[in-house]
Amino acid sequence: MSNLPKNTLVQPYLFFGGRCEEALEFYRTALGAKVDFLMRYKESPEPAPPGSLPAGFENKVMHATFRIGSATLMASDGCEEGAKFEGFSLSLAVPTEAEADRAFAALSAGGKVGMPLGKTFWSPRFGMVTDRFGIGWMVSVATENPKS
Repeated sequence: MSNLPKNTLVQPYLFFGGRCEEALEFYRTALGAKVDFLMRYKESPEPAPPGSLPAGFENKVMHATFRIGSATLMASDGCEEGAKFEGFSLSLAVPTEAEADRAFAALSAGGKVGMPLGKTFWSPRFGMVTDRFGIGWMVSVATENPKS
């Protein structure tokens, strides 16, 4: 078994099923996300195979990259309407309690709080929320890891 090079990246790729542009705007407002690249299906140098996209998807997002802090995420509307995000959460670690409070409140707007933001044994602020798009978030104040 070989090891991957140290510069190998694993990045989330989120499929919003027709709501990608709305999600990008929400994350821009809620978390200060910055869109680095966005291409619509109609802008692709190679058209999608006939019947592979729902009617009206030519104006939807084929691919986008965006940054939240130093993390880069990718997103698309995918090839069908509706999105289902299960089995994972995105972890958002911020440097201060005030920033955790603000981010948690912003992500909670139109979403569902799973665990209210509060003190835990590993962080002065930690909480879990599912945002209005169905993405699970774990918001915390970053703390130094104890030396091993």
